[in-house]
Parts: sequence; C-alpha cells; structure tokens
Amino acid sequence: MAEPTPRRNEPRLRPAPLLFEPAEAASDPEHFFDLESIDDPRALLARATELTLAFRAAADRAVEFQAMAAAQLADPRRFDRLTTADIAERAEWTEDYAKKMVEFGRDLMQGGAEGRGPGETA
Repeated sequence: MAEPTPRRNEPRLRPAPLLFEPAEAASDPEHFFDLESIDDPRALLARATELTLAFRAAADRAVEFQAMAAAQLADPRRFDRLTTADIAERAEWTEDYAKKMVEFGRDLMQGGAEGRGPGETA
C-alpha cells in the first residue's frame, strides 16, 4: 500500500503502481480501476485506500515538477523568461499562486523544500 508524501527529511516512498485501464473499460463511466467488481468491503476499502494514496503521491510529485518548471521559466538568466503573470495564465493559476510556486520551485531545486507545498513553512 502506498504511503502519504513524506515530509522534510523522510525518504520518499514510491506509490503503489497504478494499473492503466484498457480504452474500452475507461470509456465506461461505471468502471474505475475494477473497484466496482470487488464484493468484499474489506478488500474494496484496502484497494480504494491504496489508489487514493497513490493518486495523492502522484499529485504531490506533479506539483513539485510544476513548481520547478515555473521557477525555471521565471529565471531572470533566461533570455526567454516568463513573468509570473504569463506563468499563471499558462498554468491556469492566480498570479499570487504562481509567485508562490516559483519560490517553491527555487527551494526544491536548491534542496530546501523537500516535501513541503507552496506557501508551507518548516
């Protein structure tokens, strides 16, 4: 089972693998990672929890990559750098959130914000 995203100096654990569904299964709105076929509530809770934790870990990691990309795009040393307003527009964020993400991304790239989200402090 996957673990929640680690904080600060804890080692990062890998989430449970997500099994991708065939296109025909994904097109069925009632079908979701085969959960609907699990009859045992204990097994259903265990698998649904595993998926929840895996999705959270994946989302947290994706946010970190967004932040690093935002920081790179805002880098004043780049000839093609973007303003935080431009980054916000591309990512569909507010400009204030884009500023926080740029700062978070800079911290991540310097190794100082491992496991913290934008705007969180140690």
